[in-house]
Amino acid sequence: MSNLSELSLLPAYHKGDNDIAAEFYLPVMGRSKYYDRAVGFFSSTIYIIAWNSLKNFVNNGGKMRIICSPVISKADIEAVEEGYIERLERQTSELLEEVKDLFQNPYLHKPARVLAALVALGIIDIKIAFIKDKLDPRHKRIFHDKVGIFTDNENNSVVFKGSMNETYSGLANDGNIESVDVYVTWDGERDRLRVEEEKKYFSSLWKDEYTSTEVIDFPDVVRQELLKDIDTSEWPELVDEIVTELNMGNQLSADIKPGGRKPRPHQTKALLDWIDSGRRGIFEHATGSGKTFTALCAIRDSLQREETPLILVPSELLLKQWAEEVRTTFEDLEPQVLLCGGGNTRWKQNNLLSAWSKKSAKPRIIIAMLQTASSEQFLASIRQGEHLFIVADEVHRMGSNQNRNIFKLNSGPRLGLSATPRRAGDPEGTQAIFNYFNGVIPPPFTLQDAIKSRALTRYMYFVHSIELTDQEQEQWDLITNRIKKAYAINSSQQVQDNNLENRLKNMLIERARVIKSAQRKVEIAVRIISENFQEGQRWIVYCDSQTQLNDVLTALNLNGFNAMEYHSSMQGDKEQTLKFFEMNGGIVVSIRCLDEGVDIPAVSHALILASSKNPREFIQRRGRVLRRSSGKLLSFIHDVVVRPNIRSIQDNDSLNLIESEIARAIEFGEGAENPSSIYELRRILLHLGLDYKSISEKGFEDDEE
Repeated sequence: MSNLSELSLLPAYHKGDNDIAAEFYLPVMGRSKYYDRAVGFFSSTIYIIAWNSLKNFVNNGGKMRIICSPVISKADIEAVEEGYIERLERQTSELLEEVKDLFQNPYLHKPARVLAALVALGIIDIKIAFIKDKLDPRHKRIFHDKVGIFTDNENNSVVFKGSMNETYSGLANDGNIESVDVYVTWDGERDRLRVEEEKKYFSSLWKDEYTSTEVIDFPDVVRQELLKDIDTSEWPELVDEIVTELNMGNQLSADIKPGGRKPRPHQTKALLDWIDSGRRGIFEHATGSGKTFTALCAIRDSLQREETPLILVPSELLLKQWAEEVRTTFEDLEPQVLLCGGGNTRWKQNNLLSAWSKKSAKPRIIIAMLQTASSEQFLASIRQGEHLFIVADEVHRMGSNQNRNIFKLNSGPRLGLSATPRRAGDPEGTQAIFNYFNGVIPPPFTLQDAIKSRALTRYMYFVHSIELTDQEQEQWDLITNRIKKAYAINSSQQVQDNNLENRLKNMLIERARVIKSAQRKVEIAVRIISENFQEGQRWIVYCDSQTQLNDVLTALNLNGFNAMEYHSSMQGDKEQTLKFFEMNGGIVVSIRCLDEGVDIPAVSHALILASSKNPREFIQRRGRVLRRSSGKLLSFIHDVVVRPNIRSIQDNDSLNLIESEIARAIEFGEGAENPSSIYELRRILLHLGLDYKSISEKGFEDDEE
């Protein structure tokens, strides 16, 4: 075995400039005999194994010691700090669920079986750390410094510290800017002392001698679950399969720069299944799962086939974001990019769109807004045929009456992207989408899948219910009576009246706005922030309208909070506002910034006042808060739900929107770290005699919004 001192290691590695896996992690593990590592969650242990070097490590007589340091909320700490038994029982229960989830996850069950086999063989030893109630600041190193220590058989050691996140698909290639500092024992006294300090620190943790943590052996009941039905002889073959899958992901990658992004397992599988389906289908992947990057992988392949990608987007913001993604990801190809819509009219001049969209060996990409692409001029100008590759972001938008014009386009490959491709209350539009794109590529990648795979953070969920004022309730009842009369007329007619159906939809929207603008939302927003906000946190308050935003902003500032606004029509520099927020924390009050295409990953806490008549809005807004960011281990979501006054309980029709919103909140709360938070909502629905699963998908599309 070659020793570590023969490696030429840099003092630091930065993603973008370095391939951290190839240049540092893999060669160091391949020459090591011991590896000590502190990780955040038990499930993270499957990511610390450098697959390409694992066999070398084991052949070296390798041993790993892993300390899992689970993160729980302040409320949970207070709830269980009274006694060791309560903490142990809670931790054991959570670990059991994590083990079961790993083996059930179609993308992670192979790595989980390798981990289990190595534990059974005594190659990996795992301990669990609890946070003590009196916290020494240094304990945070487990979560933020991410200390790792490699040692070879000649006692040469390498320590790395920093923000590097290991991932199954290729060590820190998860889209975040990551870096590590490296210290070695053979290059100067200062480095040697740093290494020895970290080794002492890890040793004190392992022996349960460090003051701010309590470290225990891996619970027997969880170990039994982990090792159940494990064949210890199969792990080398599984590693070969994993490496083959990773190599396939590298081949499919859109980003070929050193240290560039590589597809995660679910992305690689989706791409391969899409290819097997004739390069047609929809990726039903959760917010935060990397839909854009998955599509970029398909687009690079398309360009290599001398096809012309046509990327369709529903908004000007997404038009700009896609243009930037295309230019940076395909920098090596230097593609020509034609923008259509959002003030970009060059495509109309001199028959440019026709010339641009013909089959060509020169890389060309068209990015068009749906409103533009569905116009007769656009459809008449673009060159159609097998060479045209249609990529539709937020593909559910294509199902509206106007946008369905795009389905006239004759093309070759087609790829739709959406966390929720089915249109609420519009089965006809949904079917039109599915017919054109050839349905969803199974399996969907859900919000819970994204959390389990660490694409999104875990979350705490707090629901606050309020009632309408008497005046608002009267307005709600008045509109409801109008809706009932319209329904009665529509039902009695022999021939379908499209105008009446449109009026009905407009009345439903009008009634929904009563909920959206509920006056009590402002006062509860101030109360929630007053009771929970702490300096250094990053809160976003998500409002329904400009009027509500102004009211909330004024109320917060009057109560001593220096809140900022953020929205498309604001005065001042939007980018600078976000930069200040990300650097310093605080409270941002906004509208529509958690909908399609907008990401503020640094948000740690969200207060959602915006009501959701559409299941998609609900899912998108809450899912975007869970975006991963450096140092962000848990997300906290406070949700304000308007519930009916007692006098309206007998009128089920008037409760349609409220019921569905409550049902979706229950569904979201079940995936939280504190599912007990939705008890009150369950009680409300039980009182109404309703089953939330049967109504959670109620709602309707408002394409104008």
